[in-house]
Amino acid sequence: MSQSASSAGRDTARSAATLAGFGAILLWSLLALFTAASGTVPPFQLAAMTFGIGGLCGCATWIARPARARALLQPWPVWLLGVGGLFGYHALYFSALRLAPPAEAGLISYLWPLLIVLFSARLPGSGGLRAGHLTGAALGLAGVAALFVGRGELGFTAGALPGYAASLAAAFVWAGYSVLSARVGQVPTDAVAGFCLVTAVLSLACHLAFETTIWPADAMQWGAVLLLGIGPVGGAFYLWDIGCKRGDVRLLGVTAYAAPVLSTLILVATGYASPGPALALACLLIVAGALTAVRASRAAPKPV
Repeated sequence: MSQSASSAGRDTARSAATLAGFGAILLWSLLALFTAASGTVPPFQLAAMTFGIGGLCGCATWIARPARARALLQPWPVWLLGVGGLFGYHALYFSALRLAPPAEAGLISYLWPLLIVLFSARLPGSGGLRAGHLTGAALGLAGVAALFVGRGELGFTAGALPGYAASLAAAFVWAGYSVLSARVGQVPTDAVAGFCLVTAVLSLACHLAFETTIWPADAMQWGAVLLLGIGPVGGAFYLWDIGCKRGDVRLLGVTAYAAPVLSTLILVATGYASPGPALALACLLIVAGALTAVRASRAAPKPV
C-alpha cells in the first residue's frame, strides 16, 4: 500500500471516529427531554437504573462475539479511569445540584469542553494547540452562558461556593477522563460496558444512603428511563469512547457546546420550554465556534 493511500485510510478512520463522537453529543442533547419525561426519580436512583441498562446493552453485544467480553480484563488503572470518569463526574455533578442553583452549576460544569481543548494539546501527535481551537471553545462557552443569561437564571452567591466547587471538579473529571481515554486507545470500547455496570452499583449505593426511592409512575416514565439507558446514558458513552480514542478530540470538545443548545431546541419543540432571542444568539455563537475549530483542525498538522 502506498504512503498516500495509507494516509488517506487513517484520515478516513479518524473522520469516522470523530463522527461517532458527534453521535454522542447528539444523544446527550436528548438527556434533558428524557429526564424530564422520567418523572421524579431521584438522581442517583436514575443513574443506577440507566447505567445498568447501558451496561447491559453493551454486554448484550457479546452474545454474538463472546471474545469481546475479554475487554473487561484490564489493569486497575484503566478501571480507575473508566469508573472514576463515569461515576466521579455524575456524583460530583449531582452533589453540585444539591449545593448550588442548577443554572450556575450547569454553566460551571460546562467548562469541560474548554478543558478538553486545553488538555488535548498534551496528546502525542495532536499537532499542538492552535488559536482557532481556543477561540472556538471560548465562543462555545459564551453561547452556553448566553443561553443561561437569557433565561434570567444566573445569580452567583457566596453561600453556594461548595456547589460551584463541585461543578468545577466535575468539569475537570470529565475533561480528564475524555483526554486520558485517548492515551489508552488500545483498550477496547467494550470495556465501557463494565465501567457502566460498576457505576450503576456505586450509584445504587449512593441512592440507598442519601435518597428515598421513587419509581416511575407510568409506562411513559418507564419508557423514558429505558431510552435514557439506551441513548444518553448508554450508547453515548460508547460513541464518546470511540471519538476520544480515535477521532479529533479537540474538535469534539468544541462541538460539545452544541449539546445544551440542541437540548433546549428539543425542549422547545416538545413543549417543555419556550423560545427566545437568547437561544438564537447561543446557536450563532456555538456554530461560529464549531466552524472556527474545524478550520483550525484542518490547518493543523496531521497526526502520524
